[in-house]
Amino acid sequence: MALVCLGLSHRTAPVEVRERHAFPPSSVSEALIALRDYEAVREAAMLSTCGRLEIYAELEDLETGVSQLKQFLTSFRHGSVAYDMESYMYTLLGAEAVQHLLRVATGLDSMLIGEAEILGQVKDAYNRAQHARSLGKTLHALFREALNAGKAARSQTAIGGESVSVATAAIALSKEHVGELQGKNVLLVGAGKMGQTAAKRLKHEGARITIVNRTHERARELVEELGVGEAVDLPSLSEALKDADVVITSTGASHFILRPGNVAESLLTRPERPLFVIDIAVPRDVDPEVARVPGVRVAHIDELGATVDLTLERRRSAVPLVEEIVAEHVRRFIEWHGARLAVPVIALLTQRAESIRSNEVDRLFARCPDLSARERMLITGTSLTIISKLLHSAVAKIRDTLSDDGDESLARARLLDELFDLRTDSPVPPEPFAQPAAIDDD
Repeated sequence: MALVCLGLSHRTAPVEVRERHAFPPSSVSEALIALRDYEAVREAAMLSTCGRLEIYAELEDLETGVSQLKQFLTSFRHGSVAYDMESYMYTLLGAEAVQHLLRVATGLDSMLIGEAEILGQVKDAYNRAQHARSLGKTLHALFREALNAGKAARSQTAIGGESVSVATAAIALSKEHVGELQGKNVLLVGAGKMGQTAAKRLKHEGARITIVNRTHERARELVEELGVGEAVDLPSLSEALKDADVVITSTGASHFILRPGNVAESLLTRPERPLFVIDIAVPRDVDPEVARVPGVRVAHIDELGATVDLTLERRRSAVPLVEEIVAEHVRRFIEWHGARLAVPVIALLTQRAESIRSNEVDRLFARCPDLSARERMLITGTSLTIISKLLHSAVAKIRDTLSDDGDESLARARLLDELFDLRTDSPVPPEPFAQPAAIDDD
């Protein structure tokens, strides 16, 4: 068995590649269910955000399983692509995969270090995998450890201080281009989580807010929550564009919301007034050709990092402490994982040895019926001591490496499996797509 992470992220792939392979929440469960058809995949979970698409899996066979995961990512929903997808992907194995997920959950691997949204996104990935029944004991334990590490990082360090998220970074970038937002007309397209965060910040900045959403009722509810602004339905988007100084889009739609035609038409009434558009959705909401419309400046999510660098020094100072938290949780998981894989082999070996010892002693007693009770007790005790001393060194070596090197521990356990002919195809009986207990919410 092998634990792997296969994916692509903002560190390896530009937004035009990430959006091609983005999975909207509604299709993640469907994708995980589809993975059941891949024989080498025993457990799977998918983390899909604006910055990354990652599959965490326990595989029956490493080479076959990784090949099947790559085939799945290449073909599911998307069909063939005109570029080499593997050049944007990474494959992390064993402890590297564990450490990576924990760094993601603590915000160390985010575009904006310590971003607030990522821990909730990791939890959503866990919940969707649980709903799809694609989790077994290994990934359940891994995601539990990741969530606990994320909570510890945010409660025990300053990694989550000075509220900076993708949405607030978009507002900071807007201010760089148009100046203070007090009294400016800001059109917010999308009333989801990022839209809500942006709206609250825009109210604080004193902007005049117009919210457009596919569901008008949701836009109206957000305006009521804010106590300011105006809700507009999506068909009125072009009209709303006429008054906007800044547009922030975050719908997550599968098609472009803003196109050159409707943007250019809206600007005909205000030819001397520029428009700044920032697209924080993946897939993108704004057609790249919109940038060619005179008077329009378009930015997308990958441009946010440098904008908030100066505001993140306190968070960066917390990185060493967060790395310590990650290391401790990685150690805990590796110890658990190694024990889960190796201990059953130890148990089988002990059972085999005891079975042989017991049978041979019984045969001896049958051949020597005149042995006294004391002689029988001495023979039994001596046989137990021989077995104990014979197995002690091998068992101790495996147990000693459980917390230090799970891979070495497993290798030693497998060697015992082969040498003593325990006849187990795997130290742990297969439990593909088992349903574990729910994770704690606190």
